Amino acid sequence: MTIQVLERTQLVPREIPAVFSFFRDPHNLALITPPWLNFRVRELSDASVRQGTRIGYTIKWLRLPMKWDSLIDRYEEDVCFADRMIRGPYRSWHHLHHFESVSGGVAMTDRVEYEMPLGLFGDLAHSMRVKRQLQAIFEYRAHKIPQLLRKVQRVAPRV
Repeated sequence: MTIQVLERTQLVPREIPAVFSFFRDPHNLALITPPWLNFRVRELSDASVRQGTRIGYTIKWLRLPMKWDSLIDRYEEDVCFADRMIRGPYRSWHHLHHFESVSGGVAMTDRVEYEMPLGLFGDLAHSMRVKRQLQAIFEYRAHKIPQLLRKVQRVAPRV
Protein backbone atom coordinates (compact mmCIF):
# COMPACT_ATOMS: atom_id res chain seq x y z
CA MET A 1 0.00 0.00 0.00
CA THR A 2 1.21 3.47 -0.89
CA ILE A 3 1.01 6.22 1.72
CA GLN A 4 -0.07 9.43 0.02
CA VAL A 5 0.65 12.89 1.44
CA LEU A 6 -1.29 16.08 0.82
CA GLU A 7 0.13 19.22 2.43
CA ARG A 8 -1.20 22.75 2.06
CA THR A 9 -0.32 25.98 3.87
CA GLN A 10 -2.34 29.15 3.67
CA LEU A 11 -2.08 32.53 5.33
CA VAL A 12 -5.16 33.62 7.24
CA PRO A 13 -5.13 37.32 8.18
CA ARG A 14 -6.36 36.83 11.75
CA GLU A 15 -4.92 36.00 15.16
CA ILE A 16 -4.39 32.43 16.34
CA PRO A 17 -7.10 32.49 19.05
CA ALA A 18 -9.78 33.40 16.49
CA VAL A 19 -8.58 30.90 13.89
CA PHE A 20 -8.11 28.04 16.36
CA SER A 21 -11.48 28.77 17.98
CA PHE A 22 -13.17 28.49 14.58
CA PHE A 23 -11.63 25.04 14.02
CA ARG A 24 -12.46 23.90 17.55
CA ASP A 25 -16.16 23.89 16.57
CA PRO A 26 -16.78 20.60 14.72
CA HIS A 27 -19.87 22.03 12.99
CA ASN A 28 -17.67 24.50 11.11
CA LEU A 29 -16.24 21.60 9.12
CA ALA A 30 -19.50 21.56 7.13
CA LEU A 31 -18.95 25.23 6.24
CA ILE A 32 -15.53 24.57 4.71
CA THR A 33 -16.47 21.38 2.85
CA PRO A 34 -17.67 21.64 -0.76
CA PRO A 35 -21.45 21.28 -1.11
CA TRP A 36 -21.06 18.41 -3.59
CA LEU A 37 -19.83 16.19 -0.72
CA ASN A 38 -23.12 16.73 1.17
CA PHE A 39 -21.21 16.69 4.49
CA ARG A 40 -23.36 16.18 7.61
CA VAL A 41 -22.27 15.77 11.24
CA ARG A 42 -24.27 12.86 12.66
CA GLU A 43 -22.75 12.52 16.14
CA LEU A 44 -20.26 14.19 18.47
CA SER A 45 -18.75 13.07 21.73
CA ASP A 46 -17.96 16.68 22.74
CA ALA A 47 -19.33 20.12 21.88
CA SER A 48 -15.86 21.28 20.83
CA VAL A 49 -12.72 19.57 19.59
CA ARG A 50 -10.29 18.36 22.24
CA GLN A 51 -8.08 15.32 22.85
CA GLY A 52 -10.26 12.22 22.51
CA THR A 53 -13.21 13.86 20.73
CA ARG A 54 -15.05 11.51 18.39
CA ILE A 55 -16.85 12.93 15.38
CA GLY A 56 -19.18 10.91 13.16
CA TYR A 57 -20.35 12.32 9.87
CA THR A 58 -21.62 11.30 6.48
CA ILE A 59 -20.47 12.38 3.05
CA LYS A 60 -21.56 11.46 -0.45
CA TRP A 61 -18.91 10.41 -2.90
CA LEU A 62 -20.08 9.76 -6.45
CA ARG A 63 -23.61 9.94 -4.98
CA LEU A 64 -22.90 7.06 -2.62
CA PRO A 65 -23.47 7.86 1.09
CA MET A 66 -20.50 7.00 3.29
CA LYS A 67 -20.05 7.10 7.04
CA TRP A 68 -16.82 8.48 8.40
CA ASP A 69 -15.79 8.44 12.06
CA SER A 70 -12.79 10.36 13.36
CA LEU A 71 -10.92 10.55 16.64
CA ILE A 72 -8.94 13.60 17.72
CA ASP A 73 -5.70 11.88 18.71
CA ARG A 74 -3.59 15.00 19.24
CA TYR A 75 -4.56 18.37 20.66
CA GLU A 76 -2.40 21.34 21.66
CA GLU A 77 -4.38 24.52 22.30
CA ASP A 78 -3.66 27.24 19.73
CA VAL A 79 -0.93 25.07 18.12
CA CYS A 80 -2.38 21.98 16.46
CA PHE A 81 -4.79 19.10 16.50
CA ALA A 82 -4.98 15.91 14.49
CA ASP A 83 -7.83 13.66 13.50
CA ARG A 84 -7.48 9.98 12.65
CA MET A 85 -10.13 8.11 10.67
CA ILE A 86 -11.38 5.16 12.70
CA ARG A 87 -14.03 4.19 10.14
CA GLY A 88 -14.40 5.45 6.61
CA PRO A 89 -13.55 5.10 2.95
CA TYR A 90 -9.74 5.01 3.22
CA ARG A 91 -7.45 2.27 4.49
CA SER A 92 -5.96 4.97 6.74
CA TRP A 93 -6.29 8.76 7.12
CA HIS A 94 -4.45 11.07 9.51
CA HIS A 95 -4.93 14.84 9.23
CA LEU A 96 -2.75 17.28 11.18
CA HIS A 97 -3.96 20.88 11.43
CA HIS A 98 -1.11 23.19 12.49
CA PHE A 99 -1.39 26.92 13.33
CA GLU A 100 1.57 29.30 13.53
CA SER A 101 1.63 33.04 14.14
CA VAL A 102 3.47 34.80 11.30
CA SER A 103 3.70 38.31 9.94
CA GLY A 104 0.28 39.13 8.52
CA GLY A 105 -1.70 36.52 10.41
CA VAL A 106 -1.67 32.76 10.87
CA ALA A 107 0.08 30.19 8.69
CA MET A 108 -2.36 27.33 8.75
CA THR A 109 -0.94 24.03 7.50
CA ASP A 110 -2.91 20.90 6.73
CA ARG A 111 -0.95 17.68 6.34
CA VAL A 112 -2.88 14.57 5.43
CA GLU A 113 -1.28 11.14 5.24
CA TYR A 114 -3.61 8.53 3.81
CA GLU A 115 -3.76 5.13 2.15
CA MET A 116 -6.30 3.98 -0.38
CA PRO A 117 -8.11 0.67 0.14
CA LEU A 118 -8.14 -2.17 -2.41
CA GLY A 119 -4.42 -2.32 -3.19
CA LEU A 120 -3.61 -1.64 -6.83
CA PHE A 121 -7.25 -0.80 -7.64
CA GLY A 122 -7.23 1.84 -4.92
CA ASP A 123 -3.94 3.27 -6.20
CA LEU A 124 -5.41 3.42 -9.70
CA ALA A 125 -8.55 5.19 -8.41
CA HIS A 126 -6.28 7.62 -6.57
CA SER A 127 -4.32 8.54 -9.68
CA MET A 128 -7.43 8.76 -11.88
CA ARG A 129 -9.82 10.63 -9.60
CA VAL A 130 -9.30 10.74 -5.82
CA LYS A 131 -6.12 12.84 -5.84
CA ARG A 132 -7.79 15.57 -7.94
CA GLN A 133 -10.90 15.50 -5.76
CA LEU A 134 -8.87 15.92 -2.58
CA GLN A 135 -7.01 18.82 -4.14
CA ALA A 136 -10.37 20.39 -5.12
CA ILE A 137 -11.64 20.00 -1.55
CA PHE A 138 -8.58 21.78 -0.15
CA GLU A 139 -8.84 24.49 -2.82
CA TYR A 140 -12.43 25.07 -1.72
CA ARG A 141 -11.30 25.27 1.90
CA ALA A 142 -8.53 27.74 1.02
CA HIS A 143 -11.15 29.99 -0.56
CA LYS A 144 -13.83 29.58 2.15
CA ILE A 145 -11.75 29.86 5.35
CA PRO A 146 -10.67 33.52 4.93
CA GLN A 147 -14.24 34.47 3.97
CA LEU A 148 -15.72 32.83 7.05
CA LEU A 149 -13.04 34.11 9.42
CA ARG A 150 -13.64 37.69 8.31
CA LYS A 151 -17.11 37.29 9.88
CA VAL A 152 -15.83 35.81 13.17
CA GLN A 153 -15.68 38.17 16.11
CA ARG A 154 -12.25 38.88 17.53
CA VAL A 155 -11.41 36.49 20.34
CA ALA A 156 -9.79 37.85 23.47
CA PRO A 157 -6.46 36.16 24.26
CA ARG A 158 -6.58 33.55 27.03
CA VAL A 159 -4.92 34.52 30.25
